[in-house]
Amino acid sequence: MKESNLISQLQERGLIAQVTDAAALDAILARKSVTLYCGFDPTADSLHLGHLVPLLALKRFQMAGHRPLALVGGATGMIGDPSFKATERSLNTPDVVAGWVEKIRKQVSPFLDFDCGANSAAMVNNNDWFAGMDVLSFLRDIGKHFSVNAMINKESVKQRLNRDEVGISFTEFAYSLLQSYDFAVLNKSHDCQLQLGGSDQWGNITAGVDLTRRMNQQQVFGITMPLITKSDGTKFGKSEGNAIWLDPSKCSPYKFYQFWLTTSDDDVYRFMKYFTFMTLAEIDAIEAADRASGAAPTAQRILAEHATELVHGKEALEAAKRISQNLFAEDQSALTESDFQQLALDGVHHIELGYTETSLVDALVQSELASSKSQARGFIESGAVSINGQKINDLTYHMGMVDHRFSRYTLLRRGKKNHCLIIWK
Repeated sequence: MKESNLISQLQERGLIAQVTDAAALDAILARKSVTLYCGFDPTADSLHLGHLVPLLALKRFQMAGHRPLALVGGATGMIGDPSFKATERSLNTPDVVAGWVEKIRKQVSPFLDFDCGANSAAMVNNNDWFAGMDVLSFLRDIGKHFSVNAMINKESVKQRLNRDEVGISFTEFAYSLLQSYDFAVLNKSHDCQLQLGGSDQWGNITAGVDLTRRMNQQQVFGITMPLITKSDGTKFGKSEGNAIWLDPSKCSPYKFYQFWLTTSDDDVYRFMKYFTFMTLAEIDAIEAADRASGAAPTAQRILAEHATELVHGKEALEAAKRISQNLFAEDQSALTESDFQQLALDGVHHIELGYTETSLVDALVQSELASSKSQARGFIESGAVSINGQKINDLTYHMGMVDHRFSRYTLLRRGKKNHCLIIWK
């Protein structure tokens, strides 16, 4: 059963930046099941939080009865999209890109249903149709449909052309042709009528709409979603200069969970519309309750729980909550070995020490929880220091095997919020 007024519903959630012929598209979506696609280029070994909006959009369309295609750009990933990038991308080797294709294929798969009948999702790789294409065929069959004048006038290209010291190579200039041909191929092979992408993809998507019309004599459509920014204008999904990756080996579920907990009150209800499947009525009710309570809002915790379970699963969510609760508790016995592995990855500051008995005073200095031995002694005497949640007041205390959790971890804390994980080597 297809859901009508899907475009309006997406607009109400703030998920549409631009759409080609919204009325015609909405009529088609209400009349029949439509095949749509979104592309994900393997320009790194993991997707990041910025990819989550279009990925969840594919899922929203599938839940409404439509058929999603997730395209992994085995060919386009060899080049990299230049759209609104300040400099030329570094080119990666075919072996590296092929490895990243497989990782991203596995990351995308859990979000879509590949076995639900007529609207089952499918994975496609544009290397399948580009790998065997020769340059003359590319120029004759695809290039003849593109006006260089129009390509130069695209805002993303003009920005690069105006930077004399950087410019744009022919390789990246031709990227739009490759993405456009993807749409034409998928339209012919899968009857694909709709492409999704971020708002920086508008020029590439409209070029694909035009190419498909020219090559296949078919009307197709494009939708772009806004690139998410915080209310203060800063980039979304950046933490101390690093992307929030979807791969748990690059960004632990605990850090992922904590990222959402720090969402500002000005952003949290908007992000709930983007990154959860709660209804607008549910989100509005949470906002109203928060504003009326006079206490700390609950929205950040709800958003963190929904987003973490969506990306990493229920077990990972429970681990993230367990770590959060135990990190500041006196009894930290509930922390598992995998919890410590998450903390060692990116959860707290950590240092490595050799398997020798170390004085607590020295450990506080080495961990930078104290700037000097005298300051360390002062912290210990005042009862501000704990090992694995237990306060230590002994100035002569030496850490030994009794303090090693799972034979290799010791959690050192000064005060309420200053942690260092010691990893014994």
